[in-house]
Amino acid sequence: MPNKILLAPIFQNARFDTEERREGLNKLAQLADLEMEPTELTEDNADGVVGVIASSALIHPGFYQAAEKLRIISRWGVGYENTNYEIAAQHGVFVTIAPEHMVTVAEYTIAQWMATLKRVYTLNHLSHGGDFSIIRTYEANGSTLGLYGFGRIGQAVATRAKPLLGNEGRLLVYDVRSDIQELAAEYGAIAVDDPMVLFRESDTVSLHVAGDDVIVNYDCLCAMKPHGSLINPSRGNLVDDQSVNRAIREERLYYYVVDDPVNGPREIHKDHPRIICTNHNAGITLESAIRLDLRTFGQVTDAIQGRKPAHILNPDVLDHPRVKTFLKTE
Repeated sequence: MPNKILLAPIFQNARFDTEERREGLNKLAQLADLEMEPTELTEDNADGVVGVIASSALIHPGFYQAAEKLRIISRWGVGYENTNYEIAAQHGVFVTIAPEHMVTVAEYTIAQWMATLKRVYTLNHLSHGGDFSIIRTYEANGSTLGLYGFGRIGQAVATRAKPLLGNEGRLLVYDVRSDIQELAAEYGAIAVDDPMVLFRESDTVSLHVAGDDVIVNYDCLCAMKPHGSLINPSRGNLVDDQSVNRAIREERLYYYVVDDPVNGPREIHKDHPRIICTNHNAGITLESAIRLDLRTFGQVTDAIQGRKPAHILNPDVLDHPRVKTFLKTE
C-alpha cells in the first residue's frame, strides 16, 4: 500500500486555485500520493495514510488505531472539535491547527459592525422593495462595542475598533482568562466580570470564543438595547437560535449576524431581513487561504520528514515512544 496524504475538500474549490497552492501540492505529491478526504475518517480509509490536511470531518477513534503510518492531522483552520486529538496523542499522532485567519475574521467583524450601525441590510431591503425612506442610522464614534472573548481574534478586533470608537467611545471585553484586566488595559479596553454587563451596556456585541455550548440565551438578548446588534463570527451554536429569532421579532435587538449558513437549526432564520447569515466564510479570503495552505503544507511536510510541526494541539504526543522514534532531535 503506497503512502497517502488526504486533502480537505477546500482543495477542490477552484475559487482558491493559486500558484502557491499548486506548487505546494506538487511538493506534497513527492512525499506521498494525494487523495481527497472522505466525509468521515474511519478504520475503513486508514490504510497507508501518513498525513491528513483535515476539514471539519469527524475523525473516529478507530481511524487512529488502524492508521499505523499516520503521523499528523493538520487542521486547515483552528476548529478541532471533531479531531479527537487526545486519542490521537495516545496513538502517537500530531494534531495541529493553523491560526492564520485572525486578521480575516477581525476585518469581517469590523465590516459587520459598520454595516449594522449604518443599517446597510435594512436600506438594501427597503430599496429593493420600492421603499426609498431615509431611516435612522448610527456612528461608531462615541458608541460602545462589547467583545465576548479576548483571545487573538478579539485582540485583533480591538486594535481595529479602538480608533473608530473615538475618544468618547468605549470598548468593553469579557473573558475568563486570569490576566484579562491587564490585557484589556493594554488595548484601551475595560474588562467586565459579568457578561450581562456586556449585553446591557454595549450598542454592539461581538462573540469571539471557541466551543459549541450556548452562551447567549434569551435573557442575554433581552438585556440588549433595542437598536443594538449581535455579531457572531465564531460558532452558530453559541447563540440559541430560537431565542435570537424571537428577540429580533420582539425588537429587543435590531440585527443578528452569524457566520453560518441558513440550514439545520439556523433554517428558522430563512428570509428574515434582520438576521444575516454568511456561510461560515468569515475566516476565508484569498489571502488567508494561501496562508492556510502554506501552513498546513509545512506542518505535514515537517511531520513526515521527522521535524516537529508548528501549532501542536496535543503536546503530550511528544512523549509518545512512536513519535520519539521518527522525530529528529534538534
